[in-house]
Amino acid sequence: MENNNPKKICILGSTGSIGTQALEVIAAHPDLFEAYVLTAGRNADLLIAQARAFQPSAVVIADKTQYAKVSEALDDLPIQVYAGEDALQQVCQMDPVDVVLTALVGFAGLRPTIAAVKAGKTIALANKETLVVAGELVTRLCLENRVAVLPVDSEHSAIFQSLMGEDDNAIEKIILTASGGPFRTFSLEQMQTVTAAQALRHPNWDMGAKITIDSATMMNKGFEVIEARWLFDVPAERIQVVVHPQSILHSAVEFEDGAVVGQMGMPDMKIPIQLALSYPKRLKSDFPRVDWYKLSQMTFEAPDLERFPCLAQAYRAIRMGGGAPCVLNAANEVVNLAFRQERCRFLQMADIVAECLTRMPAVKEPSLEDYLALDAETRKLATSLL
Repeated sequence: MENNNPKKICILGSTGSIGTQALEVIAAHPDLFEAYVLTAGRNADLLIAQARAFQPSAVVIADKTQYAKVSEALDDLPIQVYAGEDALQQVCQMDPVDVVLTALVGFAGLRPTIAAVKAGKTIALANKETLVVAGELVTRLCLENRVAVLPVDSEHSAIFQSLMGEDDNAIEKIILTASGGPFRTFSLEQMQTVTAAQALRHPNWDMGAKITIDSATMMNKGFEVIEARWLFDVPAERIQVVVHPQSILHSAVEFEDGAVVGQMGMPDMKIPIQLALSYPKRLKSDFPRVDWYKLSQMTFEAPDLERFPCLAQAYRAIRMGGGAPCVLNAANEVVNLAFRQERCRFLQMADIVAECLTRMPAVKEPSLEDYLALDAETRKLATSLL
């Protein structure tokens, strides 16, 4: 690094899958990174343990009922303890913070990310819903505040890496790879009766429960198409989803001369997390390597939109534009949770999302207030449809 001071990292969602892996990266490079702020939603016990291990300047527990527990547990340490949703936005803007890693799940990541952008912080983006819900608004704010957004999603990191050094070379197409999830080979009939326990067994990736279900329905891939559209300024019709069960090619870019540049590696989220924190440098790691002699095959196939209608609904929301992706996300958050709680069938999730897209009013060029209202109204509608 140019200066000798470690980069001060604010991790929004330090107790989740991305957050815990980011702390492993920080622990491996204490001379380069400092966990300056840690935040959690409700997992007070893990937040306390992380705070004792990493000694951040501040922690936030979003659930105010847990404030006393966290505060008392850290009373012997010089750590500021805050609680509530508003505190998440405030800690993002703390002067010493260099990078804000947005690893919150869902709509909850939107307002803190916007606060960090307005404060001019570099964004390491793992919360795809921020760009799904409000891509137009967030992109504009990033330009106005000259803020760099470094993607943490393995696919978007792969696209980002594929574009390094390409500068003004025109992109013909983005190839966004998908594992196909646990039900890739299931028939439509089999998918009528799949359970949350089955859906949570992802073949390649270790992720949180919500994103694992989204991967099983391929809604996650639909979200990634929307995210890529904003990150790389490529229209959705030039973003091709390709099912690649081995998850070795993480995504690729096809240029106008026909050359395809892609990024490959083992399915390990610590690789894109570390790059987002260390960019533009790559750091030595002991992450798993590809064994080319054991990799017997790499296969690619088209996604089946009949068996995975959530992906079709995501493309529909992109075509509708305006506030439709916000409706898509809100409805999906409701049905995803309902499926995990056995209040909704697997294929019913897409039906409810589709109905919400049909019924909710079209909002062109939404403001932040519009997004908040759309989110709240869609959640009510989706809940009533259950």
